[in-house]
Amino acid sequence: MFHRMTQIAQAPPHVRSILIVRLSAIGDILFSTPLIAALRCTYPKAHIAWLAQSEFIDLLGANADLDEVIPCPLGRWRADWRGGRRRSVLREIRSLRRLLRERRFDLGLDLQGLLKSGLLLRLSGARRRIGLGSREASSLLMHRVLKPLPDSERIGSEYLFLAASLGLDLPSFDMELALSEHDRAVAEELIDRHGLGTGYIAACPFTTRPQKHWLGERWPELARRLAAEHGLPLALLGGPGDRAAAEAMARAAGAAAVSLAGQTSLREAGAVIARGRALVAVDTGLGHMGIALRRPTLLLFGSTRPYTDPGRDNARVLYHPRSCSPCRRRPTCDGRFDCMRDIGVDEVAEALPTLPGFRV
Repeated sequence: MFHRMTQIAQAPPHVRSILIVRLSAIGDILFSTPLIAALRCTYPKAHIAWLAQSEFIDLLGANADLDEVIPCPLGRWRADWRGGRRRSVLREIRSLRRLLRERRFDLGLDLQGLLKSGLLLRLSGARRRIGLGSREASSLLMHRVLKPLPDSERIGSEYLFLAASLGLDLPSFDMELALSEHDRAVAEELIDRHGLGTGYIAACPFTTRPQKHWLGERWPELARRLAAEHGLPLALLGGPGDRAAAEAMARAAGAAAVSLAGQTSLREAGAVIARGRALVAVDTGLGHMGIALRRPTLLLFGSTRPYTDPGRDNARVLYHPRSCSPCRRRPTCDGRFDCMRDIGVDEVAEALPTLPGFRV
């Protein structure tokens, strides 16, 4: 499928400096991380930098194949602009422009394909700018635009398409979440403090849109079932905004679940997942970490379906499409979220121990 596309936009042969622009979010950044190793393999001496929103740079900071991770405080800029601090924002944009242009990027890749990412890549002055699926007029800012084949079921297929189109070396194309020793040490202390040292199953019930959630009352039921059958509690992960919901789930599950939501950084959450026996998650960035960290992973998809082929034999997607699937941001079920309701506790509990590598 990808081989016939490899001549579309060959990257320049002599590349000394490369800028990747993928600003957000957790899952999308993870999906695109295989490009780092592919670029490093193809251009072993190049300076490779990644521009991301400030709140997501933690995902990339421990990756040894990246020379630099450059933060872009888009959220704060928006708030400052609305608050009337426009001169300050413009000064910071000029400062970022100077920093980027000092790197003299030979190649720039816009992986997001939006106007904001295209403008930032143009701001960098990269000599050769290539966009992936560029829209919102960002195509006007690119030298070449690559349109990936639609609706591939494989995880990160659009980035594999880009790598093949650029003629990059592809010894493998696996997502990567690099963890530091500090990340692992913090996670270990948290695990010990909550009495999880003998084993647990990580769970990521929370995401940005309600139609992607599994029914809240099913998580405590699943926790009790897994504790009874395997002697393993659920360790509930999430951000600070998920803390109250996670604590309520843990109370409902009794000793079968512990809430760790809001107590970790992104990479520290990854270290908790890496230490667990398995991961159960909805379509959320933390859930995709399970695949990047090569843990047995069971994913519950409904209104969104970023992939059905996770690319690893120890990961599986549970997905029961309906005639309206995937509705993405426009549910038509009046808040019932039938596609997620169709995934029962029995199905999840029975599927989990069938994953290769799952052990009690």
